[in-house]
Amino acid sequence: MNRKAIRATISDVARAANTGKTSVSRYLNGEQNVLSADLKQRIEQAIAELDYRPSQMARSLKRGRTRLIGLIIADITNPYSIDVLSGIEAACRAHGFTLLMCNTNNEIDLEQYYLQLLSSYQVEGIVVNAVGMHEAALSQLQQSLLPMVLIDRKIPDFVCDVVGLNNQEAAAMATQHLADNGWKNLLFVSEPLGLVNTRRERLRAFQDTAAALPGVLAENIEVPLTQPAQIDEALRAFYQRHQGKSCALMVGNGALTLQVARALQRLKLTWGEEIGLVGFDDLEWAELAGSGITTLKQPTWQIGYAALEQVIRRIDGDLTPPEEKMFSGELIVRGSSRRA
Repeated sequence: MNRKAIRATISDVARAANTGKTSVSRYLNGEQNVLSADLKQRIEQAIAELDYRPSQMARSLKRGRTRLIGLIIADITNPYSIDVLSGIEAACRAHGFTLLMCNTNNEIDLEQYYLQLLSSYQVEGIVVNAVGMHEAALSQLQQSLLPMVLIDRKIPDFVCDVVGLNNQEAAAMATQHLADNGWKNLLFVSEPLGLVNTRRERLRAFQDTAAALPGVLAENIEVPLTQPAQIDEALRAFYQRHQGKSCALMVGNGALTLQVARALQRLKLTWGEEIGLVGFDDLEWAELAGSGITTLKQPTWQIGYAALEQVIRRIDGDLTPPEEKMFSGELIVRGSSRRA
């Protein structure tokens, strides 16, 4: 039988090199200065012949470190989450960590399962993109003693590092932009607010900014992402209520912006001409849709990278008070918000 067909063990290497496991372990751990030149050569030859690959997990556990980071994402299909994941992965590679990613798909059973799974794998820290997560899972996170950073969502009464967008600044900038372009009747469209702080912060900044602008009327609606008929009816009612005069929409996230754009097409309303439109998150299709859709671009890759670096600082013993690291967004102006 070909010995390479079965994964070799450290005992196999020691036997082939005619030495003990302690000597092989020293060789693998870089303590080669205590070994003779002949013994080092025999061990090296045995490793090559057996194609021996040491278990990194076992070696890490022996040192009391796993070099594993857990990532809990509520919905991997969300483009925002995908970009954040890319930044987190890049930071893991740069710092020598391995990422275990868990997509809960907004299902409470999966949330509980993955939290227990990450604990069993002895991850050294956790990054949580918690929008949509259920309160039971969030409560379990609160009880964890692991270093943790939240992305994009704060948990009420839970002191923890948070990395995300400066929502107040971003929403105020987008609202001011619509007013500066002559749109006076503004509607903020969001998914149900619930306890999601990002939605609430963006709405509050929208309302506060509009209140300070002469002649600007601000309204808001909450619509389910998966109910296109309800979105159609809400937008139709808003447009008719103001007789189509200076109406513009600000949409709270990228997935909902896509649904709103489809609704406007079904209603035969042309953005940039009959109605203004600004959406959060700069998705690839935004510049291709008609005259282009104005978006508030988030530095999602940087947010993910910064979140992972903050977890590593906590793992390394940083005991400074938890902090919020907020990034500024960039308004990408296209035809949807310019008056024709």
